[in-house]
Amino acid sequence: MQTGVRGERMNTAGIGFTKIEENSHFPGGRAIREVVFGIHDGLITTVAFLAGVNAASAGQRMIVIASLAEAFAQTLSMGFGAYLSTKSEGELYQREIARERLEIETMPERERDEMRQIYRNKGFREDEVELVVTRLTADKDRLLKAMMVEELGLIEERFDNPVKVGLLMGVSSCVGAILPILPYLFLGLREAFVASMSFAAFSLFATGAGKTLLTKKVWWRSGLEMLGIGLLVSAAGYGVGHVLGALWY
Repeated sequence: MQTGVRGERMNTAGIGFTKIEENSHFPGGRAIREVVFGIHDGLITTVAFLAGVNAASAGQRMIVIASLAEAFAQTLSMGFGAYLSTKSEGELYQREIARERLEIETMPERERDEMRQIYRNKGFREDEVELVVTRLTADKDRLLKAMMVEELGLIEERFDNPVKVGLLMGVSSCVGAILPILPYLFLGLREAFVASMSFAAFSLFATGAGKTLLTKKVWWRSGLEMLGIGLLVSAAGYGVGHVLGALWY
């Protein structure tokens, strides 16, 4: 039994192909990328922004207005960015499908030779190569899918719905961006800054630790990694704000 296309297993004895659900290994695994990245980016960007405007001695009203505007703009940017990148990836896949299908129709023997070479490189014996190639070329759709994966490294199942990805990224980014702003709506400037930084630090650590439910990595190490990046960016934002504030005034 040899593993071939991702998500399928090829039986070299000629029994056929059995579909293996990729998502059964990582339920919700694709969505975690958008959620973690969105929250992480929203939190860090807003925290760095807040640190910078605080260091520049801006008034509380101005901080709230500017931070909400930044959070709104970031939400749209992240959401539409994720939508466009996912859509472009899917369009590339469809273009390659059309090109490969044309080659199968017009140059079938060349495609057979390419498939033979692929499986020789994988270590198949010559009789096994011919058996696999015969099974694949008996069905043009099967051959097309195999060529897309084996020759081009493109997997149809990895292309998610662009609208879904965009919404997930945008909402996650919005949540991450809004959380550090909330203390400024209820507390004084100094207390709000401390509360915002503390809450953001906790959220970053919790997000990093929480993703290990799927990645199965060490939770505290993942949490500290995300927290460390957030602190580094926040310190940079505070430093820039302090320097610019001193120069301006």
